[in-house]
Amino acid sequence: MKPVKFQSETCKGCLLCTTVCPAKIISQSEKSNSKGYFTAEVIEEKLNECKQCEFCTLICPDAAIIVQKKKGDA
Repeated sequence: MKPVKFQSETCKGCLLCTTVCPAKIISQSEKSNSKGYFTAEVIEEKLNECKQCEFCTLICPDAAIIVQKKKGDA
């Protein structure tokens, strides 16, 4: 299971999430969604670096980010 998932059809590409990520793993995608927005993403190679802090979910104005907590985490 991926620790963080970006809902590309909901994301408007504001990239506020990139400013709060302590691991600095969020970047702008090279692909646009159906609305023409270049959305935020974490490339597959960096997914394991996600700290699951949820800062990105808190700052996202479109609720386009889902962080999966590890079992046992509060």
